[in-house]
Amino acid sequence: MSPRPSRRVMIGSGLAALTATAAAPSHAAERPGSARALSRATALYAALRGHLDATDGSGLVREQVPAAADDNPYSYEWPFSQVHIAALDLTVMDREFEPELARRAAAQEHYWNAGGGTTKLPGYASYPVAPYGAGGDMFYDDNEWVGLAKVQRYLQTGDAAALARAKEIFALVRSGWDTDSGHAAPGGVFWTQAEWSQDRNTVSNMPGAQLALRLHQITGEAGYLDWARRFHDWTNTHLRSPNGLYWDHLDLRGTIEKTLWSYNQGVPVGVAVLLYQVTRDRAYLRRAEQVAAAAYAYYVTQGRLFTQPVYFNSIFFKNLLLLESVTGKDTYHRAMADYADRVWDTMRDPATGLVHFDSSGGTQAIQQAALVQLYAVLAWPRAKWRILY
Repeated sequence: MSPRPSRRVMIGSGLAALTATAAAPSHAAERPGSARALSRATALYAALRGHLDATDGSGLVREQVPAAADDNPYSYEWPFSQVHIAALDLTVMDREFEPELARRAAAQEHYWNAGGGTTKLPGYASYPVAPYGAGGDMFYDDNEWVGLAKVQRYLQTGDAAALARAKEIFALVRSGWDTDSGHAAPGGVFWTQAEWSQDRNTVSNMPGAQLALRLHQITGEAGYLDWARRFHDWTNTHLRSPNGLYWDHLDLRGTIEKTLWSYNQGVPVGVAVLLYQVTRDRAYLRRAEQVAAAAYAYYVTQGRLFTQPVYFNSIFFKNLLLLESVTGKDTYHRAMADYADRVWDTMRDPATGLVHFDSSGGTQAIQQAALVQLYAVLAWPRAKWRILY
C-alpha cells in the first residue's frame, strides 16, 4: 500500500478545467440566503453519502467515483476529515444532522493510532488501522484539521471529549517540532513523520498555531500561547514571501518551494485574528487584514481562485470569515458566495448531485465535502463565524 498519494499530484487533477472556468464572466446571481445555502449543502451531502460512502457500515468513504484500479477500499485520512467536517458544519444550522455527525466522528476513530508513531504519541494515521486497514504514516496537518474540528465542536456545544481529543492532537503536533540546530532554518513542525519527506510547511505550522491559540482561549494556559507564537514566528520568518503571501514549504537544505496555495494564505489570516483576540495587539489585526487583502487580490481580483482546489478554497474562505467576524465587513463573504455558486452552476451534475472538476467526470470525496462546507457555512449567521478556522 502506498503510504499516501502525493498531495501535489492530487491537487493537479482538474486544474485545467478550473482555469477555464475562471475565464467566464463574473457570476451575477444574488447572494445565497441561509435557506438556499443550507438546502444546497444538504443536497450535496446527500449525494456524497449516496455515491461515495463505503457500504460496510463503517462510516468511511471511498476516495473517489468512479474508483481507479489501484484505489484502496477507503479514502485516506485527509479526505475523510473533510467529510467529517462537512457533517460538523451542517449541524450548526440543522440539529437533525447530529446522528450523522456522530457516525462520522466514530468513523474518524478508525484512523486513530493509539500506539503512536515515531514520536511515540498517539494520533490519526493516514489510512485506517485494523481491522479496516494497516494504518499509515502520521501527517501533522491531517491531525491539525481534526484538532481544529474538535475545537469547533467544543465551542459549539461544550463537548468535553472533543476538547480532550484536541489537546491530545496538539501534544502530537508539538512533538513534530524540528529540534536539530544543524538544519537550515532550524525549527518548524514537519509535514509528516514519513521518512520520504523532511519538509516543514506553512500547512503544518500555521494550523498548529491556530489550534494552540484556540486551546489557549479555552483553557487560559500560557504554554499554548507560547507554542502558537513559536509556530507563527517561524513561518513568518522563513515562508512569508515579499508580496505578503506564504510559500508552501522549506526543506532541510533551506530550499523553499514557492507555490502559493490558497489555504496557506487563509490559515495565517485566522492565526493573526486569534492573536489579536488573545493579546489585543492591533498589529496582529492589521496583519490579518493585509494578508487577506493581498490574497483576495491574488486569487479573486486577478482570477486565480479557480486554479486552486475547492478543498483549499473552503479553508481559505472560512478563515476570511473569521476575520470578518471581527471587522464586520462582508467582502470576503460575498466572494465566497460567488465562488460557491459558480462551482454549483458550472461543475455540478444535476442528475447525480456530484461536482466534477475535470473532463473525466470523476468526483473525489474531498471535493464534494468541500463544497458542502462552503454552502453549510454560508448558511450560518454572522454570529457563528467566530468559531471558524
